[in-house]
Amino acid sequence: MESVPVRCPVCHRDHAYITPVYPCPCGSPTAPPLMRGAPAVPITHRTWNDDWVSVRCHSCGRHDQWPHPELCCPCGAVLRIPVRPVATNRVAPPAASGPSHIPLPRTAAHPRPSFRPLVIRTARDAVSTAALYLRWLGYRDVVQPEARPTSRIDLRAAGLIAQVDTTIRPTAVRDVECLWLNALNSSVSSVLFSLAGYTDEARSRADGLAIPLFALDLTGTPQPVNGSADELVSIGP
Repeated sequence: MESVPVRCPVCHRDHAYITPVYPCPCGSPTAPPLMRGAPAVPITHRTWNDDWVSVRCHSCGRHDQWPHPELCCPCGAVLRIPVRPVATNRVAPPAASGPSHIPLPRTAAHPRPSFRPLVIRTARDAVSTAALYLRWLGYRDVVQPEARPTSRIDLRAAGLIAQVDTTIRPTAVRDVECLWLNALNSSVSSVLFSLAGYTDEARSRADGLAIPLFALDLTGTPQPVNGSADELVSIGP
């Protein structure tokens, strides 16, 4: 972990800021490269693009978007820590000649019985169906809160959080990233269910973050829509 000195431009207090480290999908720890000596900037207005920064993994060379480093000063100012830009002239990987993902064969010691769906008539039915499905997959202690928290987490299980999007629009990339951040902060895995499907950008981002995506229909049978979901169905949690 890298530590850099940061001075608050509002109260002139000095801080020692430690770079946050995130796990790359390849498993290697990854951290945004901070710019030593560059002044921190107070955040007075937030935009989604400014809250994210491009970071390259030194192990696999992968480029991903990670939360922009910030520091909360005791004076009340929220400071954005400058980050060195990542070069974009990387060599594209060769195109794969076959499918990008082949579902793994089912290897569970005890084959599951057929899933018994719950017909979906309300948003609460959709959440209940997702809870039943997670239990069917093998998750333990699946809990459905009485009221939806502000984090938009609909279900919790041992080592897992899940979100169920019951809106009539396809689930967007921001929903995927917010779920991933919640899971990262809790050191657990995540699963996303949607009644209206997903945008192409959301599916691509979920693939990069290895988040299983499931589509719900009114018959109540979740369908895997990406490779991570296929693997989850095949080998379980």
